[in-house]
Amino acid sequence: MDSKQLLGRRIKGLRQARGLSQATLAEKVGMSPKYLSSIERGKENPTLDTFIRLSAALGVELAELFQYEHERSPKELKQFISSVLKDPDETKLGLAVRALKAIYE
Repeated sequence: MDSKQLLGRRIKGLRQARGLSQATLAEKVGMSPKYLSSIERGKENPTLDTFIRLSAALGVELAELFQYEHERSPKELKQFISSVLKDPDETKLGLAVRALKAIYE
């Protein structure tokens, strides 16, 4: 799953968690429900202004829209970790080890 799809899934999850329909959120943001649907499916490249309006309408900080790693399925996460371990960049691998140690120690 690419970043646009993960971001779209994140926006959809935030919308649903707030009990908003696509039509309601789209109206709050000033866009068509069809365009919002395309964003949620990862088919569009919204502008920064659109992200700012979405975050305001959803009641979250702008950065929260981009916190979507947890939107990946366990299978996708395992595949990602496996791909990193197959051809590791030493610097990134070192950072990953430090992050895991911070979480699990």
